Amino acid sequence: MGAKTCLLAQSQGDARHTLAAIPTPDEATTHSFVASLFPGINFASPAGADLSYTYVRDGVVIAGCFPGLRIIATSEVAIDRPSRLPGKFIAAQGQTILHAMHSVVDWFAFAVWEDGVLKRSLSIAPDDGVLENIGERFAFEIPYWEGAHPAVDPEEEPDGYPLPFHPLELGEAALRELFGFQLEGDVDPSLLEPERVRMFKFEPSSSPTTLAESKPWWKFW
Repeated sequence: MGAKTCLLAQSQGDARHTLAAIPTPDEATTHSFVASLFPGINFASPAGADLSYTYVRDGVVIAGCFPGLRIIATSEVAIDRPSRLPGKFIAAQGQTILHAMHSVVDWFAFAVWEDGVLKRSLSIAPDDGVLENIGERFAFEIPYWEGAHPAVDPEEEPDGYPLPFHPLELGEAALRELFGFQLEGDVDPSLLEPERVRMFKFEPSSSPTTLAESKPWWKFW
């Protein structure tokens, strides 16, 4: 598996249903949204992108504002403890969803806030175990914790795996549950094709000096 994400959504309803309708993003609203999150950064005119652009390098932003839904991909949300997400990313009303994973270290994290209040946060990787586990597990998580989706076959790998499931497999399940699409694995043809949802790509016109300088623990390059 080679999927990577650094996604955040602010939704006034079910983000899956909004995206399933293949909405068209509003460029002016999206530009204002990005500017509000990154004041002082001068971005060049946005280029075309789509929802399959789930991971970006530092300084680059993928975003789209739709009726009742705002989505952004930025490295600033890919933090090892989602509960510490800067408040500027968390909507005061509605639902905020964070989804981050990186295949190099098999790390996955997600979090959900309701009206600005954290309801669930999980961050997990095989080398470091459970980095954060706050709130009650969502229904889609439970089979993974109960051993229904083991990372390895114990008969083939007797040493086992340090977790009861592979973090990236749970990451794909979270994408399906929270966004209505997935990136890898056996893709359900009834799911959203993320390439069909238009987004905008913003790149700084000069060196980004005000973006977060600290790197997550897994960014060793």
